[in-house]
Amino acid sequence: MKASTSTTTSAPPTHSAFPPPSTASLARSSRIAPHSHIKALGLTPEGLATTDGAGFIGQNNAREACGVVVELVKSRKFSGRALLLVGAPGTGKTALALAISHELGAKVPFCPMVGSEVYSTEVKKTEVLAEAFRRAIGLRIKETKEVYEGEVTELTPSESENPLSGYGKTVSHVIVGLKTVKGTKQLRLDPTIYEAILKEKILVGDVIYIEANTGAVKRVGRSDAYASSYDLESETYVPLPKGDVHKRKELVQDVTLGDLDAANARPQGGQDIMSVMGSLVKSGRTEVTEKLRREVNKVVQSYVDQGVAEVVPGVVFIDEVHMLDIECFTYLNALLESPMAPTVILATNRGNTLVRGTTDIVAPHGIPTDLLDRCLIVKTDGYAREQVAKVVQLRANTEGLKLGRGVIDKLAAEGEKSSLRYAIQLLTPASILARLAGRDQIETEDIGEMNELFLDAKTSASLFNESGDYAP
Repeated sequence: MKASTSTTTSAPPTHSAFPPPSTASLARSSRIAPHSHIKALGLTPEGLATTDGAGFIGQNNAREACGVVVELVKSRKFSGRALLLVGAPGTGKTALALAISHELGAKVPFCPMVGSEVYSTEVKKTEVLAEAFRRAIGLRIKETKEVYEGEVTELTPSESENPLSGYGKTVSHVIVGLKTVKGTKQLRLDPTIYEAILKEKILVGDVIYIEANTGAVKRVGRSDAYASSYDLESETYVPLPKGDVHKRKELVQDVTLGDLDAANARPQGGQDIMSVMGSLVKSGRTEVTEKLRREVNKVVQSYVDQGVAEVVPGVVFIDEVHMLDIECFTYLNALLESPMAPTVILATNRGNTLVRGTTDIVAPHGIPTDLLDRCLIVKTDGYAREQVAKVVQLRANTEGLKLGRGVIDKLAAEGEKSSLRYAIQLLTPASILARLAGRDQIETEDIGEMNELFLDAKTSASLFNESGDYAP
């Protein structure tokens, strides 16, 4: 390796090698999703869409309309209604739904699904919808507990003779030393807590807290005193806790109603080997009864009345909603009227079409009119050539790709002729061709070769029709 490479740390890495760990890579996701560049709706404080804000290109009217919906949700005035996003494929419907969830906050549950998911062989269609709704309703539980918190300075198990047999030894207690900014404390704890420490894989230098009443042990992270430039990105470093080791601390735990349903629906069984084996061979999904959900709701409501918990309505996003049938739409009406219903966002790319499950009901977007009347409808527009070019450049920056002269114009032309998705999908394969050719940036000849290897939908259909090999 040349010594000069250490002086160009600001340049993007070549495709032939993995970049070294850096400060910039810490903030970057290890996997780049199709909508990693979407951060929010990109609106001004007055609710107007900026030109290219928060990763969004274009769709000004749709973004401003979604901004109004966000304000309605935050003020708890959107219950009983749904947002319907309509538009051609690849016009940003999923991106809008994701941006709405970002606007509501990182702690707000976001549950995406596709309409065809309801047709499962394991559970009923309505059960799939009910489960998605329950997973989109969060419960923020606040408790004030006595805890021992600090950085582990000592972890010494003490062994004694096993009273049940004359062979081997057993852990009688464990000595744990904890350090905070204010001082240190040495604890003598029960051996069951030592088992929890081993389960959490806690080592000297980790910051932990132990609940005084229950003995539950939680690893917060690694002390930042052990941080260095050579450590892996997966490690979480936290500062040394302040105050005394023994303190009263408010703990906040975020769960969803779906988590509570699943925990209560799962049969506990015994601890013998037959019970364990029986649980392994059972189906992966357990259908939750309506009676159990009502019992969970009663417990949740009692927590809310006591001020211990707070209900956080999230977002359910159902893409390709026209794939649902008349039974699912009827059940959706009932779910929307529930007092703890989340924000519901629907998306479709169909016009007037037959409602699934019927033979004679044709409705706009394949949705029955009684549910359609509950929806606020937002239309997404197609992208102009200049907007396609901006999106391509944004995706190239997100994926760390370098583009040569004329590549953006060529991809923008392809996106205008076929679709935006097709133009974006050419980026990564073209980067592979460039790397095989020994180049660190994509050139126009790479895009031309991609067009020879892969076809867009319109070209593919026309070629089949011309050859007569495909019956339309």
